[in-house]
Amino acid sequence: MDKKFIPNCTVLSMIQPDPLPGSYRHDTQTIDDIVYRALKETEMVQKNGFDGVIVQNMNDMPIKQIANPEAIAYMTRIAYEIRKEFPDLVLGILMNWDGVAGLSVADAVGADFVRVEHLFTGANVTSAGILEAQCVEIAQLRKRTRSKVPVYADIYEVHGIPLGRKPIEDAAWEAVNEAFADGLFMSGKTKEESIDMIQKVRKKLPNTPILLGGGATGDNIYDLLKYYDGVSVATWIKNGDMKNPIDPVRSKRFMDEALRAKKEK
Repeated sequence: MDKKFIPNCTVLSMIQPDPLPGSYRHDTQTIDDIVYRALKETEMVQKNGFDGVIVQNMNDMPIKQIANPEAIAYMTRIAYEIRKEFPDLVLGILMNWDGVAGLSVADAVGADFVRVEHLFTGANVTSAGILEAQCVEIAQLRKRTRSKVPVYADIYEVHGIPLGRKPIEDAAWEAVNEAFADGLFMSGKTKEESIDMIQKVRKKLPNTPILLGGGATGDNIYDLLKYYDGVSVATWIKNGDMKNPIDPVRSKRFMDEALRAKKEK
């Protein structure tokens, strides 16, 4: 990493490789097959004008909190190949649901940031059980390795149920000032909720980079980028199902609206 990632109306596409060897849904694909498809998808993302990608092993679900060794190895391989082939794209890493593993992969491949979803602070009930905060372990790893990879933490990811939920502005403040996140992801279940959330958080964290973590569509991204520093998108450009490949037609429509917002920001 030559410079620290600071989003500025940055548009990121999720790259979610096919199920990795060792995961429940994996069939017969080799890691070479999986890498090839991830590279082709990243190429399409680049051609459609996205600023970068977040690589996530979403298709390995169901997943507990601690990543398996083989998943870490395969994600490192995929991310390394993407970084080597597309050095000008912003690269983020998201390991389901292990932020320590994610930071390890990100540091190894020279990623621009790691996204820690569900479990940076607090505790969340998910389909795989209760996930607990990893901010202490992540801070320890950063200290041991002297990692300079920025940590971006999700605040109340929409698919989990927070235990002891606090006002979102308080939870966000704690993630930055007590757990030392460099930036945040957040999103509501509607455009209006996403706007309400960031307006509350901005009052406490006026200078913290905040990206929209979900819920973006070709219909609402123009309005949402007036408030957020960037966005990651997956479901909408995959026709409503993260298991689908990226749809180039939807990708173009999404980017057309995002670029319209960029020009006015």
